[in-house]
Amino acid sequence: MTRPPIRRVAADVRRGRGGARRQADAAIRRHEASDLGAYIAFDAGALRRQADAIDAAAGRGEDPGPLAGVTVSVKDLYALDGTPLYAGTKRALPAWPEGFLVSSLRRLGAVFAGKTHTVEFAFGGVGLNPNTGTPVNPWDPVEHRAPGGSSAGAGVSLWEGSARIALGTDTGGSIRIPASATGVVGLRPTTGRWPTTGVVPLSTSLDTVGMLAHTVEDLRYAFLALDPLAAAGGEPADPVPEGVVGLRIGVPASRLWTDADSGIAAVVNGALEELRVAGADVLELDAPELDDAGERYLSGPIVQPEFVEFLQRELPDWIPLLDPIIGTRLEAAGGVPALEYIAAHQHRRALSAGVHARLAAERIDLLAAPTLPISPPPLPALGRLDAYRKANRAMLSGTCPASMLDMCAISLPAGLDGEGMPVGLQLMGPSGADLRLLAQAAAAEEVLGTNLTRLGTPPRVAG
Repeated sequence: MTRPPIRRVAADVRRGRGGARRQADAAIRRHEASDLGAYIAFDAGALRRQADAIDAAAGRGEDPGPLAGVTVSVKDLYALDGTPLYAGTKRALPAWPEGFLVSSLRRLGAVFAGKTHTVEFAFGGVGLNPNTGTPVNPWDPVEHRAPGGSSAGAGVSLWEGSARIALGTDTGGSIRIPASATGVVGLRPTTGRWPTTGVVPLSTSLDTVGMLAHTVEDLRYAFLALDPLAAAGGEPADPVPEGVVGLRIGVPASRLWTDADSGIAAVVNGALEELRVAGADVLELDAPELDDAGERYLSGPIVQPEFVEFLQRELPDWIPLLDPIIGTRLEAAGGVPALEYIAAHQHRRALSAGVHARLAAERIDLLAAPTLPISPPPLPALGRLDAYRKANRAMLSGTCPASMLDMCAISLPAGLDGEGMPVGLQLMGPSGADLRLLAQAAAAEEVLGTNLTRLGTPPRVAG
């Protein structure tokens, strides 16, 4: 499988070589040949029309933009003109206008393949959706395994070959979880760095919009094109990746490690050892804020009340239609006292200040941990609600601390576990240090290799 970087794809299109239509036709062929079920709606006609418009503009001597002809899949939580918005539910929501990320990608020349599956209202980390369907994780040749959620179709669409960038959202891990589960790269930007307009909300406090791609190189290129349009970043300039020599990576004494399956921890430790041999400083440190933040997230005093308030205010008719997987988890949310909700936010801010002060005092550039503590489970094992809840809690437990602590975080492929499923290395950076995190992750990728070189090709994907 060959995959030129999206920088090169866009450069060819901008030179007027007709490349956008070639990219679109190739994406359509790969989608039609796939049985992975990444999409709730794939629009081949619209994709061709967008590509033809990009090629026509380039043929007239116009510059279509730095992402010209790059194919993008869109999580069905985003408004996308011409495509119904279900948000993983049983019926279409009222029309929503396109927001920052989709409209910015259009402006930069990207073309949209369609809408990928999401967990109902993005409320879950496994990726399961009884309403619209659950995409197939391509790494298990026999069983239907969880693709990770809530951006369930995002990573699958990348392996299908119908998209080079996949849009997701991340509240407690919904970009990093599917990135880890499917063996791609996924970035959670710092909360508030990019507007969440045009996206159905889960938590107004913690929601972020972001992307998945096969490589850090691709993700970083797209981020650098998009970030100035948001005008919310505070970093002075784009750091140039200079290798990992001297990079100080903290390994926290935390349940992020102790709760991880031993085989998964071993894979991530192996990747960190490769970075250490290449010149990084890998240091153990105490970071009790991580465990406290994770427990606070999972106990639900912030996300659940904010989600229920949104549903009651904007979509009350959808509440009786919620699948029990979602509905039963919300039953107590309306009873969270206002004082408890306010106290949870105050505690979250104190934890964030504490961990950031600790990183500064120890001169730690990044924290590292497994992205997921368990292997993506087979769907038949999740048939009982208690089994689903246990798996969902586990899959969120590795990523939600960074969300609660206002950190930016990225998941990179670290290797395969004993079941042949991808394992993610999560790197967590300080709030607002998104550009530095991407540069550091790019340096790590130079050492560890891309997903193709490190993992190979999934058994369900044609070479």
